[in-house]
Amino acid sequence: MSAEKTKVTVAKFGGSSMKDATAIRRSAKVAFDHKANIVVVSATYGTTNLLIKLIDLAVTGPWAGCQEILSDLEDRHLKIANELEGTPQIIDEIGEVFRELETITKGVNLLKDCSPKATDGILSVGERISSPLMTMALKELYTDKEVELFDIRKVIKTDDQFGSATPDFNQIKTNSDKFLIGAKYGDVVYVTQGFIGSNENGSTTTLGRGGSDYSASLIAEGMGADLLEIWTDVAGIATTDPRVCDSARPINEITFQEAAEMATMGAKILHPTTLTPVKRAGIPVFVGSSLEPDAPGTWIKKTSEEAPLVRALATRSDQSLLTLSTPDMLQQHGFLFKIFEIFNRHQISVDSITTSEISVALTIDDSTLLNKKLLTELENFASVTVEEDLTLVSVIGNHINHTAGIAQKLFNALQGDDSKINVRMICHGASKHNFCFLVHEDDATMAVRRLHKEFIG
Repeated sequence: MSAEKTKVTVAKFGGSSMKDATAIRRSAKVAFDHKANIVVVSATYGTTNLLIKLIDLAVTGPWAGCQEILSDLEDRHLKIANELEGTPQIIDEIGEVFRELETITKGVNLLKDCSPKATDGILSVGERISSPLMTMALKELYTDKEVELFDIRKVIKTDDQFGSATPDFNQIKTNSDKFLIGAKYGDVVYVTQGFIGSNENGSTTTLGRGGSDYSASLIAEGMGADLLEIWTDVAGIATTDPRVCDSARPINEITFQEAAEMATMGAKILHPTTLTPVKRAGIPVFVGSSLEPDAPGTWIKKTSEEAPLVRALATRSDQSLLTLSTPDMLQQHGFLFKIFEIFNRHQISVDSITTSEISVALTIDDSTLLNKKLLTELENFASVTVEEDLTLVSVIGNHINHTAGIAQKLFNALQGDDSKINVRMICHGASKHNFCFLVHEDDATMAVRRLHKEFIG
């Protein structure tokens, strides 16, 4: 082991960067060129969706259908492994994971029930069979360093909340120093899995959909890394979704707070929880495209040289507006507590909220309306009105809540010459980085385009 500590870079590659043998070799070259010490990978493109389909079929369908999906998954990954000229040992390891997957799936199919624990066991397979593939590709490039496939479940310890486990930061730090020390001194390049961890008993847990970014951030914090790189199929973060607005342009540099607001309010480039560990540790983040590794990309840092009033626009679709009204709210304490106590009990997140003398209006995801017990409890003490098919539009930037006239300018921009946009709810003042409002989903694209033209150009 080298006596001198080297710069530690954690590089994470998403599913589109792991699509096939060509994409994996390309991503491995990016990791090699950027001197990544720890490489974190997602499942290959489409694999997690197939595993979800496998679970559904195992619970409701015949075993023959499950076998078809299992064979498809195994054939696809073994084809990539052979194209990467993998060693018999690594190919055997992939086969062992598939035998484990087959055993769990058989149990689910026999019981016609899939527990949260079994679900995590099945979903973890995507990353457990993609990481050996990246290991093969990196072994082709490195001649002076050992490339080691590492089981991240030894490091990322979580609670027992299968499906969306909470990591134990202190254990992750201790385990990183214990198991990943080779990365700090330049002797070993570790290839490992995103999305998964394990609880105190060693059972596999997952960090929720999109948790691979979060995993990489946790590892970076645990290692005290110098840099976290997130490689996707998009060259950095844009001022808004380019598919929605042709004039969207790349952002070269953005602050942690602005990026966190974008992720929370619907921007797809990062998982909302990703930035918490690296922000806490002060580790800069680079977001780039494995398809265009030489493109400028986006740097996310504690501070930015430029702090424009409006940096970006984001949307969160599939929103519902719940309005709770009752005269009992007038000059009564504890009313909001009662509302949030119900939402907390049902583990449902509220995105935005406004209040009047006798009403509370709040936004939730449309899927929440499937929870009939929630609505029944709310209706026990208030009249509940529900509006669906809405989109939350967020204007993200700096000092928004202390800038005179921004609301007037914003609403003037929304009222175009050809048609006007009706705003259902406004949330302003809670954050200096965000001004958000609710519109019908049919008006969301027009709203974003008009605001982008007005504030960004």
